[in-house]
Amino acid sequence: MELRLNYMKVQPESLQTLLKLEGYVKKSGLDPKLWELIKIRASQINGCAYCLDMHTKDARAIGETEQRLYLLNAWREAPFYTASERAALALTEAVTKISQGGVPQELYMQVRGHFDEAQFVDLIMAINAINCWNRMAISTGMVPGEYQPAASK
Repeated sequence: MELRLNYMKVQPESLQTLLKLEGYVKKSGLDPKLWELIKIRASQINGCAYCLDMHTKDARAIGETEQRLYLLNAWREAPFYTASERAALALTEAVTKISQGGVPQELYMQVRGHFDEAQFVDLIMAINAINCWNRMAISTGMVPGEYQPAASK
């Protein structure tokens, strides 16, 4: 892929808008490792190489294991995820593929078994944020490979 345009330079306000959404999620108290798993799983579904490169590096930087990262695409078959992570990952898939069946009541109840109402909203905001970032990166042709986590810079 080749960079089509740098949306951050063309429309800096677009970046600021996304960063505000990201800031909301960060302040929500969502577990940082779970948030990275959500970002990675949505990026896998959307095929966003730039975001996969970024968020796998970020996840490693905060202590996520290689094993859990490698098996995330098959999280249903892997025993390395907690029940609450599984619920959040199922929600991530449903919201990312919202046109393929929405969020069924059974899934809503499964997620609510692990997260209260406010946390449910925070999960939706986190999922929406990464889906938006994915769409910006893919549409503008952002190229993976150069990103380094803040701790590594």
